[in-house]
This record gives sequence, C-alpha cells and structure tokens, in this order.
Amino acid sequence: MKQVIVLQHLADEGLGTIAEALDSWGISALTIRIFDGEEVPARTEKANGLIVLGGPVGVYQAAAYPYLSDEIELIKDALNENKPVLGICLGSQLLAAALGAKVYKSGRQEIGWRPVKSSAAARNDLLWNAVENQFTAFHWHGDVFELPDGAVSLASSSLNEHQAFRYGKNAYGILFHPEATREIIFSMTRNFADEAAQAGIAPAQILADTEKHLSTFKATADKIFGGWAKLIV
Repeated sequence: MKQVIVLQHLADEGLGTIAEALDSWGISALTIRIFDGEEVPARTEKANGLIVLGGPVGVYQAAAYPYLSDEIELIKDALNENKPVLGICLGSQLLAAALGAKVYKSGRQEIGWRPVKSSAAARNDLLWNAVENQFTAFHWHGDVFELPDGAVSLASSSLNEHQAFRYGKNAYGILFHPEATREIIFSMTRNFADEAAQAGIAPAQILADTEKHLSTFKATADKIFGGWAKLIV
C-alpha cells in the first residue's frame, strides 16, 4: 500500500476531507503529531509523499519552535526525491520557505469565507484544471508568502496575490483551507476567537456562512485532493 507522511500541528486540525481522497486511492497516512511532541523524520524514506497541515505559528519563529526547521528539511528531502508534496496554510508557507521564498506577516487577517479566483495558468495544471474559475473558500491566516522562483501561481484572492501554487510537477501549496470540515471550522472559531475578533468577524457569522458554502466548497476540495492523491499512485 502507498503511504504518505502527514505533519499535524494541532489536535483538532487533522486531514479533514483529505482523508477521503487518500482512502479512495488506497493510500495510508503515517501521522506525526507535532502537538504531542513527536519528532519530525529526517527523511521521507519509503513514504510516497508528504502532507504538511496548518498550524498557529509562523515560519519565521523557528528559534522558538525548532521543529519548523526540521519540517523544512523534510520538505526539501521530498522535493529532492521528486515525491508529491501538499502544504496547507502553514504547510504552504513551509513549502515556500523550503524553496527559498520569503514568508512574512501580511499585517491583516484573512479569516472566514472569501472568494478565490483561479489563475490563467491553472487551466493548464493537471490538478487545478478541474477547479472552478472562482469559488468561495474558507480562510484562516495572517502570514503570506512570496511566490518561489520557478513556481506557478494557481489562485489569488482580493487580499492575497498567491493563494495556491505548484512547484515542479507534484508539489502544491495552498494558503486557504480546502481540508476544512464543519468540525474543524467549529474548532477554529472556538480556539482562535480572539483572531476573528481582531479581524472584525463574528464566529457566529463564520458558522452561518459555513452552512451556506461548505457543501459546494467540499466538491472543490474533492477535486483538488483527488487530483493530488492520484499523483501518489
């Protein structure tokens, strides 16, 4: 059976809808629970791919959170071995950093349900070409990244020029949260209510918007994750 390594930073924020795509393609997940102090592997070794999920810290905080440097090295190993990589939110920022791009505080929070627009280049992407030209996505981030040299920007929003990118043929970084389930979103509104308040967004509004947009968003997420899982097999 094919297997991917998953780096999980928060107990309440697991694979979400990614798990369905992995299951449908018969791919197992070896989850490294960073939040429990589990060590990041030095190499991907026999794993066939790498998934790096979101988290509450910044790439630039490696001095306080040394595991971030270990994750960047593991991403580099996967890239060197030409293994598919998928980075979500913090994971996308770590992928960008591994490729030499700057990751920084944007000075604003992009939280809640906001439109995302696919780029013209996305039409020629083997994974992203099935995604709608515009869709409403779930966001929760304040940090952003510059587009790595040699990468292709796949999507943008009104607040951030680069919402998704591809590097090479099989490494993808996604700043928004296509993995989000109703449970994950509820957990984020509970655990990071102060961030929502700072952004002027009421958790109740996020939850109401979730009922409006989640089913359509999941269909988009299924296309993204199904396409990525296919790269593994």
